[in-house]
Amino acid sequence: MVQNSSDSARSSRPCTAFDVHRLLHAGPLADIALAVKSAAETGRSDCILVFDDATGRVVDLDLRGTDAEVIERLGQATPKYAGRYRPASSNAPGDSDDSAPRSRGRPKLGVVSREVTLLPSQWAWLAEQPGGASSVLRRLVDDARRNASSPHRQRAAREAAYNFMHAIAGDFPGYEEATRALFAGDRHRLEQYLAEWPKDVSGYALRLAFGPHGDGGEVS
Repeated sequence: MVQNSSDSARSSRPCTAFDVHRLLHAGPLADIALAVKSAAETGRSDCILVFDDATGRVVDLDLRGTDAEVIERLGQATPKYAGRYRPASSNAPGDSDDSAPRSRGRPKLGVVSREVTLLPSQWAWLAEQPGGASSVLRRLVDDARRNASSPHRQRAAREAAYNFMHAIAGDFPGYEEATRALFAGDRHRLEQYLAEWPKDVSGYALRLAFGPHGDGGEVS
C-alpha cells in the first residue's frame, strides 16, 4: 500500500510518550506507536499516554495486530464525507464528478469558492498583479501564515503546554498556580511550581510552553 503525503505526515508527526510520569519515547508517531506496543506486550508499563508535540493533546493509538498493521492504520486518512469541504454535488448518488470537463491546465487544487468583499481600489490593485486575483489572495494568505506573529505562536505554545499539564498533572501540587504562571508567560514562577513535579513531566511542559530555545516556539 502506497501512502500519500498527508498519510506520511500523520505517521511522522512528532509525539512524546509517557509511562505514568516517566518519558518513554519521543519521535515520529510511527516510532512511538511501536515503542508503546512493545512496552504493552512485555508488561513493562502500567499506564502510557502519547502526546502530540504540536498541540499537547493525547493521541489515541490502535495497537492491535502486527507492527505493520499498526503503522498502516496510522497512515489511513480520516474519512471525508460529501459536502464536508465543498457544497454538496447535484449529481445523483454514486455519480462522480471526475468525468466533468476541467479547464485546460488547471489542476484540481481542492479550492473552496466564497465571497470576498473589497474596495474598488483593492480590486484594481489585484487586477494588476500577475496570476489573477485568486492566485494573489492565496499567496497573501500563505505569506501571512508563514509570518505569524510571535504572540500567536506563544498562545499556541501555552495552549499545548496546558493541554499536556491538564492531562497528566491535574492532581499535582501547585497545578493551579502553575497554569496561572503559564498563561501569564512567567517562566521563572512556572519553573518554581514545576520543580516539585517529576523531572520528565516538568521538562516536557516547559519545552511545549517555551520551545527548546525558550521563545515560545514549537517543540523540536
